[in-house]
Amino acid sequence: MTEPLHPGDQAEPGTPGSGENLCPECGGSGQVDRRNCPNCDGTGRVVEGIGGG
Repeated sequence: MTEPLHPGDQAEPGTPGSGENLCPECGGSGQVDRRNCPNCDGTGRVVEGIGGG
């Protein structure tokens, strides 16, 4: 069973061509204005596509 998507995720964890990255909204802290970041749901991480060429 895969982990659920968080609001800022662009792909499910483990999807080929994706990887974990710091949330661009909170810089990886999980907090914005002393509240859970709405983009990453407070985790500080998002799963997104990684480039290659």
